[in-house]
Amino acid sequence: MDGLSTKPGLRESKSKMDSGFRRNDGQERSAGTRDRCDVSSERRKPEPDAVTEPGDSHKLRDPRPAGRTPRPVTALHSAAPPLLQARGLRFARNEEPVFGPLDFAVEAGEALLVQGDNGAGKTTLLRVLAGLLRADGGEIALQGEPADPARRARALAYLSHLPGLKADLTSVENLDFLCGLHGRRHSQNAARSLATVGLAGYEDALARQLSAGQKKRLSLARLWMSPAPLWLLDEPYANLDLEGIELVNRMVQAHLREGGAALVTTHGAYAAPPVRTRLLQLEKAA
Repeated sequence: MDGLSTKPGLRESKSKMDSGFRRNDGQERSAGTRDRCDVSSERRKPEPDAVTEPGDSHKLRDPRPAGRTPRPVTALHSAAPPLLQARGLRFARNEEPVFGPLDFAVEAGEALLVQGDNGAGKTTLLRVLAGLLRADGGEIALQGEPADPARRARALAYLSHLPGLKADLTSVENLDFLCGLHGRRHSQNAARSLATVGLAGYEDALARQLSAGQKKRLSLARLWMSPAPLWLLDEPYANLDLEGIELVNRMVQAHLREGGAALVTTHGAYAAPPVRTRLLQLEKAA
C-alpha cells in the first residue's frame, strides 16, 4: 500500500496539521520507497537551513522568521546538476515585460515556493518552464541538459489551474489515458492512486460529475502516478479543504524524500509544505 492514507476523506489527525503549515524549515522522515513510505503526521528530523540567493528583477530569500542564519548558497549544491536551472529567463506579452530576467535552480530534495501578487507572472513562469509558452530570453536546463520537448516530457509533471480531465471519461479512464501520454510510476495503478487521494469509490464516476475539489484530487492522483522527478504545481491548494491541503503537503514531502523536487506557486494564503524550501518572490514589472 502507498505511504499516504488510503481511507476516503483522509481522516488523519489535525492536531499537528496547522503547525506543519506554519513551518517552512525542512523536515524529513525515514527514507523508503514511495509505495511504502509513511507520510502520516509523526515526529520529523529538521533539515538544514534554507538558503538565500541574489537576483536582478526578483528576490530569492529565506521564507522563515528573522533571526535564523541561512547557509551559504554554495553548500546547497552537490556534484550532480540541479533538476532545473534557469539563467536570464524572461517573458513579455505584447512587448510588455511580465517577468525576468530570472536566475534560479531547483535541487533534488527541495521545493521552490514562487510567490507574488496577481499579474506578477507566477502561472506564466510555470507555463514557460513546462514548454507551453516560449520564453523571450534566457536558458532552461533539466539535469544539466537543454530543456527540449523530449526532456520536458520525461522530467516534468505539471499541475495547472485547470484540471485537464476528459469530462465524459470516468476517473479510472482519465488516469489511464493520462498515463498513456505521460508514463506511469512503477507499481502504481489507478485504483490505488484514487484511494491515496481520498477518491476510493469514485472509480466509475464521470469527471463531469465530480465537484471542483474532487477534480483537483483526481488531478493529484495523476500527479502521484507520474514518474517525473520535478513537479510544477500551480496553486495546488485551490479548491481543497483542510484535509486536501494536508494531502498536498504529505505528497510533496514523500516526493522530495525520494529525491524529487517541486515548484509551488501561491498567493501566500497558505504556508509552504513542511520541507526544505526556498522562496522566489516575483514582482510586477514596472
